[in-house]
Amino acid sequence: MNATSNPQAAAEQARKNYRDVTAQLGLLGLDTSVPEAVRAMAEKTVAQTREVYDRSKDALDASIEMFERTFAAAGQGAAAFNRKIIDLAQRNVNSGFDLAKSLAGAKNLAEIVELQAAHWRKQFGGLTSQAEEVRALSTKVTADANEPLKAHVKRGADELGRVNGVPIYDDRDNQQGHHIPSTLQ
Repeated sequence: MNATSNPQAAAEQARKNYRDVTAQLGLLGLDTSVPEAVRAMAEKTVAQTREVYDRSKDALDASIEMFERTFAAAGQGAAAFNRKIIDLAQRNVNSGFDLAKSLAGAKNLAEIVELQAAHWRKQFGGLTSQAEEVRALSTKVTADANEPLKAHVKRGADELGRVNGVPIYDDRDNQQGHHIPSTLQ
């Protein structure tokens, strides 16, 4: 097996080459030590790289946490939405059963027609109300699921503003609840 397909053999060959070159430079009397300025610059670069890595890791952790909160809120919202749909279906089934009981006790055709007409008027009114309940709940579920994302974006913009020394958003909200960039005010 050649050195290119065997990483251990390639590493050993690189070490051997390094030792050979270092030994030959030593025979020439050349100073192979790294100058202090280069060493200091390398240490500073490593420290800066570590800071950037730590900030990036913190940002990634915050993003993961935000996604977890968003998914948790969305899951809770989906469960609430499903409970609402089941509740509405139960009410409609009960209404249908109440109609069937009323029809069973009807004495004549006119009473049957009157009971059915009253039932359908009640159902149409109820459907409007039910549609409003579903709309309100879906709006709330969507807002709740988006809240962690909005908070995360605001924190990121605020942090960016602090790093750059320029506020990205100020705390005043417009009438719709949106943040107005301070540069546009």
